[in-house]
Amino acid sequence: MGRLVMKFGGTSVANLDRIRNVARHVKREVDAGHDVAVVVSAMAGKTNELVEWCRNASPMHDAREYDAVVASGEQVTSGLLAIVLQGIGIQARSWQGWQIPILTSDAHASARILEIDGRELIHRFEDRKEVAVIAGFQGIFPATGRITTLGRGGSDTSAVAIAAAIRADRCDIYTDVDGVYTTDPRVVSKARRLDKIAFEDMLELASQGAKVLQVRSVELGMVHNMPIFVRSSFDRPEDIDPHANQPPGTLICSEEQIMESHVVTGIAFSKDEAQISVRQLEDKPGVAASIFGPLAEANINVDMIVQNVSEDGKTTDLTFTVPAADYGRARETITRAKAAIGYARMDTATDVAKISVIGSGMRSHAGVAAQAFSALATRNINIRAITTSEIKFSVLIDAVYTELAVRTLHTLYGLDQV
Repeated sequence: MGRLVMKFGGTSVANLDRIRNVARHVKREVDAGHDVAVVVSAMAGKTNELVEWCRNASPMHDAREYDAVVASGEQVTSGLLAIVLQGIGIQARSWQGWQIPILTSDAHASARILEIDGRELIHRFEDRKEVAVIAGFQGIFPATGRITTLGRGGSDTSAVAIAAAIRADRCDIYTDVDGVYTTDPRVVSKARRLDKIAFEDMLELASQGAKVLQVRSVELGMVHNMPIFVRSSFDRPEDIDPHANQPPGTLICSEEQIMESHVVTGIAFSKDEAQISVRQLEDKPGVAASIFGPLAEANINVDMIVQNVSEDGKTTDLTFTVPAADYGRARETITRAKAAIGYARMDTATDVAKISVIGSGMRSHAGVAAQAFSALATRNINIRAITTSEIKFSVLIDAVYTELAVRTLHTLYGLDQV
């Protein structure tokens, strides 16, 4: 017997039939003797609908009221699942974020979890064997008592944080895929599901474009050393042995739990990028701060940065990338600060993509990036910018070559092999 958190995403609870399927997954674990907390998202498409209602009500809506509206989707799902569980003989109760409570910062629509008191949930496990069905994606700012939401994908973060708070043995993330793959199977048909992946590798994959998990949920898993198991909710609940060491899926865990680490674990890509080049800046101290300071004040994240100095050393060019959604604001911010920055011209591009190669094994292997540069050159794929870290390197290329580049690198590093 153990203690589990089971999280189900929007596609897994898209209608009543799928909610009944989720209930059978939960019953399987309860019948096996586990204490179970379930975290649910809103039904597929419901959050988008609620967001659109807010925008139609007023383009400049109050963020606090926005959170009150969009948090309602998870409230509906948690109540419905509790009703279905009760109908099949399982003691269950739904919980909203504020009832536990899940305490967060006051950054409405992108709040961060500060603290969760899991004592009442644990008491109900021990006293009543009661399943807690928790509305994900939400919490409460204690100073005002207002509902907050955690940003898109926030139910993943809710689940891992609750797992840590109740000292769970594992956090299972049920989704519409059966695990984490070496890259997107829709782009590379030979992509393989990974049995295990280290927290660090998964964090890089998530932050560089893989959409399996929210980045913050992986960070929390790593901080609390909470194993996260990504699995499919569409596997027949009756076909899964709850006592198996590892059913089908991918375990995200500490590097020490992985017997053999490959040089490259996976390849992520993102087409949601924009490139901005600020030309002929005076090469002097503080010039970079004059660009990136205003961008930071506008809450625009900058990713890849490349600086080129002229032959005479008097001027420099700065090239960087921003999320495509922030491209317009970034360009406007730089234009407004032109007098303070002192650049000659600004060149931009939105038809770019970032390809990231990730693997803890890079720490002990030289020349991994050089192999990629050579392979891309043979395909006549030009690299616009490069960034590197200890276990990752990223290249910026023309978006039209995205799929060719991903397939080329997937084969280069032996990820096609079974």
